[in-house]
Amino acid sequence: MDFVQDQFVTRLQEQGIKLSSEQLDQFETYYRELVAWNEKMNLTGITEREQVYTKHFYDSISLAFYMDMNQVKRMADIGSGAGFPGIPLKICFPHLKLTIIDSLNKRISFLQHVVNETKLLEVELLHGRAEDWARKVGHRDQYDLVTARAVAKLAVLNEFCLPFVKVSGTFAAMKGSDPATEIREASRSLKELKGKVASVEKFVLPIEESDRHLVMIHKTFATPAKYPRKAGTALKSPII
Repeated sequence: MDFVQDQFVTRLQEQGIKLSSEQLDQFETYYRELVAWNEKMNLTGITEREQVYTKHFYDSISLAFYMDMNQVKRMADIGSGAGFPGIPLKICFPHLKLTIIDSLNKRISFLQHVVNETKLLEVELLHGRAEDWARKVGHRDQYDLVTARAVAKLAVLNEFCLPFVKVSGTFAAMKGSDPATEIREASRSLKELKGKVASVEKFVLPIEESDRHLVMIHKTFATPAKYPRKAGTALKSPII
């Protein structure tokens, strides 16, 4: 273990998360493949090793600081891109049954390669639009936890993500700057999609000391039949 991994392990231990040598190897494999594939396709603008461990891995795992991941059985990561936060959380909590949905097949191919190289089990990778998958049996109102990181504004994310969450489950929107304005703008979409803001958690990312916010939304009732609307509609005409 070198300095970068030592700092990573120490920070996670401070939050009650302990990693085995096998899990550390999985993170290093993930980093190596991310950088290699990034040379031929646009996955991330962050490739320096310490920054990847902090801004991608640690940032993704931060969700586990504010909710008991051991109580989560089934998780969906919507618009996951290069696999954040889904893959880092899956590495830390191998019991999770993880579904990742992304609209770009090249990213799904990359994620399948990462899953193969890290030997992660029970990871489902789905190519397509969230609005389409949310209407399929086995996905609608089915997940204990649904996540989205830096995908869109909350009024749009609610329509992308809440249809997947089971009643009494959680949608965690991972944000950078203060989301207070987004939350106000999303009040109607929350009401329509049967979500209620349970809490807004704030923490500071190590090293660069930038703010991070987690908007924790509780699903109160099953998704109304008319949602989500046709693919692309939520972005063009958010519920506001």
